[in-house]
Amino acid sequence: MEIFDSHTHLNDTPYAGEEAAYVATAASLGVTEMAIVGSDTALNAGAMALAARFPNLYAIVGWHPESSKDYTQAAEDLLITQLAAAKTVALGEIGLDYHWDTSPREIQRRVFRRQLAIARDLHMPVSIHSRDAFEDTYDILKAAHLEDFGGIMHSFTGDGEWARKFLDLGMYVSFSGIVSFKNAPEEHESVQLIPEDRLLVETDAPYLTPVPYRGKPNQPGYTRYVVEAVAKWREDSPEHIAAITHANAHRVFGLK
Repeated sequence: MEIFDSHTHLNDTPYAGEEAAYVATAASLGVTEMAIVGSDTALNAGAMALAARFPNLYAIVGWHPESSKDYTQAAEDLLITQLAAAKTVALGEIGLDYHWDTSPREIQRRVFRRQLAIARDLHMPVSIHSRDAFEDTYDILKAAHLEDFGGIMHSFTGDGEWARKFLDLGMYVSFSGIVSFKNAPEEHESVQLIPEDRLLVETDAPYLTPVPYRGKPNQPGYTRYVVEAVAKWREDSPEHIAAITHANAHRVFGLK
């Protein structure tokens, strides 16, 4: 079984200095590749460094909506340079977060639109964060002509209706440990209707630890348990879910 964690934060503080051990543990659980996701200057640099260090790790760089108030022209110039690197596979995570409102919503929307324009110019897929903001996220993605570059709804938490709407835009849909929770009916509904060629899995580690380790720190290797949960709800085998999501990650990220 070969599993691709399409969205993880091995560049975050909990893993500092122990990244090689977490990569080894992941491999022992069948998680053979990972996309390391940034969200600001420091975490983008960390994603780039890990991608350069490990052959089976790739970088996703961008400005998270919570950090969008700090997005400057200098930040954009650096971001464009980072996006040109050989092992950078997507722009993200970007989007809208109306739950925390760490950055003003109008700034979030402006920075989101700007990064989508960059992705379109570079023909690069995007990794989308959307919390309590599906309507505005959908409207902005639709206006951005996403069909020209594609993207992923990361850690999707919407119901079947929202899943269909984002699928209609050409998006891939990725599920995190939430899909393993008993009290996640919307995720259980949506994971059953995603076409095989649009389905992805992730940990979003160190967040959203799946069952059977819910409540404990997450790590990329636990993507295996996300795969098992997805297989359960789709009445499929973990081996098949691992294979199709691995192939889909390679396709969306432009990997051989």
